[in-house]
Amino acid sequence: MTDLAPLGLYVHWPYCARICPYCDFNVALDRRAGEAGALAQAILDDLQAQAALVGPRRLVSIFFGGGTPSLMDPEQTGRIIAAAKALWPAAPDLEITLEANPTDAEAGRFAAFAAAGVGRLSLGVQALDDASLAFLGRNHGAEEARRAAGMAAALFPRLSLDLIYARPGQTPQLWAEELKAAIALGPEHLSPYQLTIEAGTAFDRALRRGAFAAADPDLAARLYETTQEVLAQAGFAAYEVSNHARGAAARSRHNLVYWRGQDYLGVGPGAHGRLTLEEGRVATETARAVPAYIARVRDTGTGIETREALNPLEAAEERLLLGLRVDEGVPLADLAALPLARLADLQAGGFVRVADGRIIATAQGRPVLDRVIAELVI
Repeated sequence: MTDLAPLGLYVHWPYCARICPYCDFNVALDRRAGEAGALAQAILDDLQAQAALVGPRRLVSIFFGGGTPSLMDPEQTGRIIAAAKALWPAAPDLEITLEANPTDAEAGRFAAFAAAGVGRLSLGVQALDDASLAFLGRNHGAEEARRAAGMAAALFPRLSLDLIYARPGQTPQLWAEELKAAIALGPEHLSPYQLTIEAGTAFDRALRRGAFAAADPDLAARLYETTQEVLAQAGFAAYEVSNHARGAAARSRHNLVYWRGQDYLGVGPGAHGRLTLEEGRVATETARAVPAYIARVRDTGTGIETREALNPLEAAEERLLLGLRVDEGVPLADLAALPLARLADLQAGGFVRVADGRIIATAQGRPVLDRVIAELVI
C-alpha cells in the first residue's frame, strides 16, 4: 500500500445558517426541503464516479469544508467516510477533519461526528470577544466559543482553532492577549488569518461606503509579527504562513496535500480537485450551485463541470504559489518550467534561501510572499 500515490479528499458542504460578511466561499442558505439529503447522496455518487477516474491510491486525508459542515447530519458524514475508505486503502494515519462553528446547537452534536470517524475538528472561533464577533457577523458569542472548544478538546484527538486578526480597533497588545487566551483553550493547531476584504463581499461594500477602515499595512505587519512571537513562545511552529502547530503530528495533513502538490479529489458543489492523470496535471471543478450539482451528478454520473489539463508552466506556477507557503519549501526540480530569473536577487536580499535542492521562503520573505512569488515567475 505504501507504493500507492497519496490522495486527499475534499468534501464541500455549502450550507450556512448565515453568511459572514467577509466570506467569498461557495456558500448557500438551506431553504429547500429535502435538498440536504439529496446533496449527500449526490456527493456519494460523485465520489464513486471520480474514484474510477483516478484508480488505485492511498487515502491520506478527508476534509469536510464549507460552508458549515457541522450542519451536516453526522450519519451522512459517516456514510461518506465509509464510502471513501471502501474505495481506497486508508493510510495508517488517515486524517479526517471537519470544520465546525461553535454555536451551542452544533457543539452538542460533536460526539456524533466523533463517532462517525472525524478525528480532527477545525473550529471557527474567529475572535474571543463579543464585540469583534458581532462585527464579523458570527452567530456565536465568546463564551459559546470557549465551551465548544472545551467540548471539542475532550472529544477529538486533534483540535484546531481559526482566528481572524487585523480587525478594527485591534492593537498588538490586545491581539497578544487574545492569542494567549486561545492557546489556553487547548488546541494543538492554530490558524490565524489576517482579515482580507474580498471583492463582492458585504465587507467590501461596507468598506467602500466608509462603514469601517481596514488596518493600515504597518499595523497589519506588527500584528503578524505579534502572531509569530506569541505562538513561537508557546511552542507552536509556523510551518506555513498562516498555520502553526505543536509538533509535526499536529500539522494539517490535508492542507499539506495541497501545499506539497499531491493529488486530491473535490466533491460537493464548487469543489476543486487536482489529479495526476494520463494527460498530466488536471484541474477539476464541480458545478457550483447546489441544484446544478445534484442535477449534473444525476444526469452525467459526476459533478465535474470543468476539467482542464495544466501545461507545464501553469503546473509549476501553482506548485510555487502553494509550496513556498510552507517551511519545507519547494523542490527546484518541480519548478523546471519556470525561469526563476530573480532567484539570485531574492537570495541576496534575504527573502529566500536554497538548501538541499529546495527553494524556501525566509522569515523576512514570508510577510511579502505574494511579491516574492511575483518576482520569481516574471
